Amino acid sequence: MACLNSSFLMRNTVVAFLLAIAFVACKAKHEKPFRTPLFDSGNGDHDSVLLYKLSVQAAIDEVSRVSEDFAENGTLTRRLRGIKVAGLPSAMESCRMLLSMAQYNLNQSAPISTNDVPPYDTRFDFRTWLSAAIADFDTCVDGFEYSSDGARNIVLESLDNSTKYVMNGLSIISKIDQDETKDKPSSILDNFGLSKVRSDWPPSWLSSSDRKLLFGSNPRMNADVVVAADGSGNYRTINEAINVVPPYSNRRFVIYVKKGLYLENVKINMTKSNIMMYGDGMDQTIVSGSLSNSTLLATILTATFAVVGSNFIARDMGFQNTAGPTKMQAVALVSSSDRAVFYKCSFDGYQDTLYTHSNRQFYRECRISGTIDFIFGKAAVVFQNCSILVKKPLHGQQNVITASGKVEPGVNQGISIQNCRVRAAESLGGARTYLGRPWKNYSTTIFMESRLGSLIDPEGWLSWIPNVPPPDTIYYAEYNNRGPGAVTSKRVKWKGVKVNITSNEANKFTVRSFLNGVEWIPETGVPFQPDLYFGR
Repeated sequence: MACLNSSFLMRNTVVAFLLAIAFVACKAKHEKPFRTPLFDSGNGDHDSVLLYKLSVQAAIDEVSRVSEDFAENGTLTRRLRGIKVAGLPSAMESCRMLLSMAQYNLNQSAPISTNDVPPYDTRFDFRTWLSAAIADFDTCVDGFEYSSDGARNIVLESLDNSTKYVMNGLSIISKIDQDETKDKPSSILDNFGLSKVRSDWPPSWLSSSDRKLLFGSNPRMNADVVVAADGSGNYRTINEAINVVPPYSNRRFVIYVKKGLYLENVKINMTKSNIMMYGDGMDQTIVSGSLSNSTLLATILTATFAVVGSNFIARDMGFQNTAGPTKMQAVALVSSSDRAVFYKCSFDGYQDTLYTHSNRQFYRECRISGTIDFIFGKAAVVFQNCSILVKKPLHGQQNVITASGKVEPGVNQGISIQNCRVRAAESLGGARTYLGRPWKNYSTTIFMESRLGSLIDPEGWLSWIPNVPPPDTIYYAEYNNRGPGAVTSKRVKWKGVKVNITSNEANKFTVRSFLNGVEWIPETGVPFQPDLYFGR
């Protein structure tokens, strides 16, 4: 589309307003985007769909431009080299990876040619992928944690337009949702046909081969490839097996990893989708690494196991980072995979054990252990029927279970912990333990229907900056928990802390509402509770 003369666009007509969006897309380098491009021309949702398309395309074009600046010899790279930024090679490597992921998420978010309003499930997908792109931008900035404020501001400025264009798209989807629910029954579940519970388990529609794969006693017979450290399989390493997975496969590719200790850092990029990987048990098949922040490595690059490809399933496996408590952040697993499911898996480390980075994720009957912020990220994630184990930290440290990285109010991000058990893995030596602390300004976490052990400090939640209350924009909630740590009478009195919320409020963070999980988790064969376990 050719760029338009800006003076022409000042005419007070709807057409000029629509063309103004095109002008913004075309002049991304020079014009600042706007936050809420919402109006009513009489064409209603069709106008909104057009605006959405233009906003997403503007974001795609802008990210492509910015990626050139972050290239090895790009203008921003050269500029940062000139001011001698600490940890620059790692930070730039993570940004290049994350911008590539953002481009992928945005391309998925671009609707087809029709101007018809997409259905709810599709809009939920778009909202998820746009939120993931926001997480990608923010994580790029996180990689400069060892840098001066000046260097971080340079990176923030370079990503500002990209962020605003994506937020435009999210604002438009929110408007469409509002229009769809206007003058309809109050329950969004009823509005979009989501009130039907799939209660049959295992699902009756699973094929016999899928049933054997998911529940059979001899899963090796169903695997595409077998990994065995002792040489009895097709490959000795997991990375070798990943290399033979067809790119962007629509068919489930199954990798069986036999019991053993796999000392490797595994990376599953965005081209490797629909992988199912399973082992002989969380304490039998273990992937282990020891990368950490101690060498100024960006946190996301310390992961022992990293997965981006969508529709990833892991079951009966263990993931660990053995860097230890003195090496600062050290990730066992990072997932940016949309519609990812982890079943009967373990995640073991100290600080930053499990990085639920972006998109939709579901963890069932897993075991997660660590010390500081050991469940953290920017995904929309539900933990269900899991065991959360708190380890003894270094002398003088405090334990914090969660650190939500929700950075904008309109994104689909947050941590939901449902029907889990929180307890000490060992004697904590008097160290205080908190449910979470606000990593970002819109940090969102809920503990519901869970058993909280006596290790939980009566105040419940901890400030990110000592003795400085967090912004009022955080959302920390508790619902229908039990155990000695569930007593809320002495919780911190921050505006963003909501103790004893209603069931209606808690329902927003269930598998059905928060993940739209009834549409995709059944396909994995993993059991799940779509709603609350216990009403009130």
